[in-house]
Formats: sequence, structure tokens, C-alpha cells
Amino acid sequence: MTLPEPVRSVVRTAWRGDEGTRGARAIPEEVPIALTYNRSAYAVMLATPADLEDFAVGFSLTEGIVRDAAAIEELDIVPTDAGIELRMWLAPELADQMTQRQRRLAGPSGCGLCGLESLADAVRTPPHIASAARFDTVAIHTAMAALPAAQKLNQQTHAVHAAAFWHPQRGLVALREDVGRHNALDKLVGALARDGVPAAEGLLLLSSRISVEMVQKAAMLGAPIVVAVSAPTALAVRIAEQAGITLVGIARADGFEVFTHPERIASQQVQHVA
Repeated sequence: MTLPEPVRSVVRTAWRGDEGTRGARAIPEEVPIALTYNRSAYAVMLATPADLEDFAVGFSLTEGIVRDAAAIEELDIVPTDAGIELRMWLAPELADQMTQRQRRLAGPSGCGLCGLESLADAVRTPPHIASAARFDTVAIHTAMAALPAAQKLNQQTHAVHAAAFWHPQRGLVALREDVGRHNALDKLVGALARDGVPAAEGLLLLSSRISVEMVQKAAMLGAPIVVAVSAPTALAVRIAEQAGITLVGIARADGFEVFTHPERIASQQVQHVA
């Protein structure tokens, strides 16, 4: 059995005014993906079937199941009639720790918290980021301007999110896409971990709003600055403040807004509104 393609062509009728035209449209695939550890099911997420090795590693890291990619001793991608299984094997002591705090997740692409068993799990305390990295406004605009050309799946479908990492000397280091913004970020985390790229020296870029789950994942990655095209939620701002993360939102061609830890943005002129 083969893996499904991440993009599928379907027939649809496009209406422009009072005229309908029948033709093909590229849309993203979305399939159930089960993540298992030592034959024990941990989560089922609905995701785009691309960059699945990165997804498995990144999810394991942002969930705190492992602390580094090398802790995953074996990874098999197994397509089934019902979806795809990402089978991972951990050392017995790690598997035992995971079993003790195991939770079941049924994760639609739009939700990163479904299935949590307690309110405390939803707003867990993130690691604190103490990076002294600073970036000027030109760097932020340059980084965000590099996103559209690198979003290959979105160019085909206009229906997926992206998460990317930009370095001042290397430019756009990696970008991953998925129908779910959380999945896209997990894939990016996995890609950076597998390539040994430290997140403390660059910008984490998002094509979505900044929800609290995205801040929590950014903290697990160790990213000091998160830049997104949309705004953060109020809870995301509170958690980012606590985690020491600089949140830059509404990043467009004409400017951006800094919500937390503005000291990392160089040459920033703050306007006080009465």
C-alpha cells in the first residue's frame, strides 16, 4: 500500500457571476495519522500526508515525549486502509514514562488541544527562553517576504498553513506546510531537529494566527521570536510573556506589531497612544 499524495485534483464548478465553468481544482489531502510508541497508541491527528518523518519527530519533541530526535530509536511509516500509522520505538524507560502520563488525542486539523484530560494540560508551563538574539525591522520584513515563494503546496491549493525558520546569514532554512497550523509547526520542529539546526539564532515564521498552542510549541523548540501574519490571542500573549518569547503579529508589507518582549527588536520606536 502506498502513501496518498499531499495534493489531489478534483472536479468542481466555478461560478463567476451567472456563468458556471466545470474544471479541475487542486486541493490538499487530509488523512488520519496515528502516532504510536512501542505499539501503544498516543494520538490521532488529521494532517497532510507529507514530511511525515519530520511530523513524527517534531510532535514527539513538542509533546515532551522525547528531548532529542536521537531518542526515537526506530520510525516506520505504515499506510493502512484507515489512514497512516507512524510507529516509533523508544527506550523502555522512556516508554514507561510516557505510559504513566499518557493521554488520548483526537486532533482535528483546526484544534491542537482536543482530548486533554485536565485543564492544567491545556495551559502547561512552557520552558523559558533566555536568548539575547536581536533583529531589526528589515530582517523581519525580509524573512516574511520570503514565505510566499517557498509555500509550494499553498501555491497549488491556497488552503494550507506554513511554518518556517529564517536565519540572518542563511535566509529561509526550512519550511513545512499542512492543513493544520499545529501540524505545520510540528513538521518544522522535526525538520530542524533532524538537521541539527538551533532555533535560538533565527526567526520562527507562521502563516497563521498565534494561538497558545503555537507559543507552547515555539517554547519547546527554543525559538526566541515568533513572527506571524495574523494576531495572537490574549492567552498566547500571556504565555509568551511568561516564556520570554517575543511575539510579532500582523506582519505585513507595511509593518508589524510587537506584543511581548520588544527588547529583541532593534531600533524600534514606540508610539504611545493616549
